[in-house]
Amino acid sequence: MNIGVVAETKTDESRVAVTPAGVEALTGAGHTVMVQSDAGRGSYITDDEYADAGATLVDLAGTVWSEAELVVKVKEPQTEELIYLSENQILFTFLHLAAYPQIAEALCAAGTTSLAYETVRLPDGALPLLAPMSEVAGRMSAQVGARFLEKSGGGRGVLLGGVPGVEAATVIVIGAGTAGSNAVQMAVGLGADVTVFDLNPARLRELDQVYRGAIRTLIANRADVRRAILDADLVIGAVLLPGAKAPRVLTAEDVKDMKPGSVVVDLAIDQGGCFETSHETSHSDPTYVIDDVVHYAVGNIPGAVPRTSTYALANVTLPYLSLVADQGVDGAIERRPELAPGLTTRNGEVTNQAVLASLGG
Repeated sequence: MNIGVVAETKTDESRVAVTPAGVEALTGAGHTVMVQSDAGRGSYITDDEYADAGATLVDLAGTVWSEAELVVKVKEPQTEELIYLSENQILFTFLHLAAYPQIAEALCAAGTTSLAYETVRLPDGALPLLAPMSEVAGRMSAQVGARFLEKSGGGRGVLLGGVPGVEAATVIVIGAGTAGSNAVQMAVGLGADVTVFDLNPARLRELDQVYRGAIRTLIANRADVRRAILDADLVIGAVLLPGAKAPRVLTAEDVKDMKPGSVVVDLAIDQGGCFETSHETSHSDPTYVIDDVVHYAVGNIPGAVPRTSTYALANVTLPYLSLVADQGVDGAIERRPELAPGLTTRNGEVTNQAVLASLGG
């Protein structure tokens, strides 16, 4: 199969979908891999490394899109890329169509077969291709929260871990999945006073056993979440409904009632955001202030550490990418059924039911 790797065009996105090791594995299996020139530059991977691994370097994105049977990316196609979509094409990438209905329309109009990383789902509910990026985003959420709590970042001028004789910052994490648990790990490591909310008591028990009383674990309900965030310095929203719009866990009124100079980090912004006051931002302009509360809602948080994120993502996507290249979409799904919910559009229709419902279908 002819596989194409294009340079990402989303604002401040420096990841790349395939590493040189991935190219070597794919070409070794008999596939052709075209890589757009400088696609790896943001992750400090050179064209020479790709060429040495067996890739064909191509200058123009349009050439890659038009000649590749399977296009592999990191982020959803941007407006300028929609013209390249076609029915003779498989697209394998993060899509998050619940937050980007115009991209769903374009994929359907073109008849493109698309597979979304974020909805590939194992029988136990695990999301193997989303997990490493959730780990990165969760860990970064505590770091960026600490940075924007500084006075220069617009915050209250609070050190996350405090110092002897001065209390640590109060951090509330809403959602104890992969992103939330990694946020907890970093916040605890930085010395914060951490409370985590979730609907699943079994997940809270697991965290309680790990931290042995060093954090508070609470069942998420409207009253207790609101009470907690009113005293918080940093609130991290890490809720997820695979493929669907994120549930709203904070209202505009909640945000208005928070302490001046506090910070909220919305890790669910790719799925529409879990705070009513959230709107997507970029790494070059990451925050805005509403009612004296600093909002951080970058839509591609792992893009801030592209080298780490590129290798973490490629480690888990390559086996599935190789299988699709070897067997085609149907053959790959037959062998790895967890790919079935990842199939998002085909023959002009949205095929993932959660995504379809979120789009009003």
